[in-house]
Amino acid sequence: MRIALAQIVSTTDPVANLATVEDLTRRAADDGARLVVFPEATMCRFGVSLKPVAQPVDGPWADGVRRIAAAAGVTVLAGMFCPTADDRVTNTLLATGPGVDTHYDKIHLYDAFGFTESRTVAPGATPVTIEVDDVTVGITTCYDIRFPELYVELARRGAQLITVSASWGSGPGKLDQWTLLARARALDTACYLAAVDQAYPGDEVAKAGPTGVGGSVLVGPYGQVLASAGEDPQLVMHDLDLAAVGKARETLAVLSNRSSFAQLDRAESRG
Repeated sequence: MRIALAQIVSTTDPVANLATVEDLTRRAADDGARLVVFPEATMCRFGVSLKPVAQPVDGPWADGVRRIAAAAGVTVLAGMFCPTADDRVTNTLLATGPGVDTHYDKIHLYDAFGFTESRTVAPGATPVTIEVDDVTVGITTCYDIRFPELYVELARRGAQLITVSASWGSGPGKLDQWTLLARARALDTACYLAAVDQAYPGDEVAKAGPTGVGGSVLVGPYGQVLASAGEDPQLVMHDLDLAAVGKARETLAVLSNRSSFAQLDRAESRG
């Protein structure tokens, strides 16, 4: 399966950002991609109030992404924001394409590095997988990548590929952490890991919040970097050998050898 990592710089204009989604989706589909992954906050970048731009998952912006995916005949993942009953928004990843129409609400909110995402964003609670050409794909968002248990759960649900759509905050060592975490999560699960970040928007915009550092990366099931981007907007294409996942899981055996704490507690009580 060919995958496209669409590293972009989102603006504060959802209409302009939708045009970017259309352009890159068409280009990726023309080059044979079956899955096109956009970053978190594709709808509108961070650093501005999100409530005025938030729309439901059946609203006009999401429907625009659906039309784009349908016209290209591919599955598209794109980050957006949806209103909630408690006057916040959800940080939502829309998944749409042939036989796919669902969404994932970010579970782990970015209450770290001086930010408090939970003040304006309500957390999700449910891991999500989709099917793309009979391949099970787990979908996650940004700060999720620091929590390996979510990725292990997605792998247990059959994910051979897990995506991370992000708008990674800049700062000393942050790009290195991003790459390290992507490689670690691939090793935790012995699957492909596609981590797609916002491109670096420049120093002035970066001061406004976690607006991306670039460095989108595709990692193989042994933790090896297969493809990566710099800090500027870029469309990264790569072919996945899904048979490699099964081989890696036999060799590494991290999923089959994993013990839960409950199992360890029972073993200790018997001992």
